[in-house]
Amino acid sequence: MKQISQAARGVAVVLVVEDDALIRLYAVTIIEEAGYQVLEASNAEEAIQILQARKDIRVVFTDIDMPGSMDGMKLAQAVRSRWPPVELILTSGRYVIGSDSLPERGRFLAKPYSEAAVLRAIDSFIE
Repeated sequence: MKQISQAARGVAVVLVVEDDALIRLYAVTIIEEAGYQVLEASNAEEAIQILQARKDIRVVFTDIDMPGSMDGMKLAQAVRSRWPPVELILTSGRYVIGSDSLPERGRFLAKPYSEAAVLRAIDSFIE
């Protein structure tokens, strides 16, 4: 596996979308401690607002099972159609999603995920 420098991570922005505050804090901490810049949203609607305002987001790391008008799968589809360069990592503790059900270039991580798995997934998108 290629090593990602702290400088490369520092310029990459990751948007974490998770409705459970403790799980969101865990994911944010993992990603920030690795050197990435992290933005947070508690639902898909907030995530869309952030994506509209920020043009520097490289990766959206989203839970699938979220309340509101849009779950993580619909968010991922919206991201893929409106912001094609943004990479997608979807997570769930309830569902297992096969690659055939994911948006193009999307990755799936089952919960509970490890720090190493999160960073491998993000690092695979960052050059």
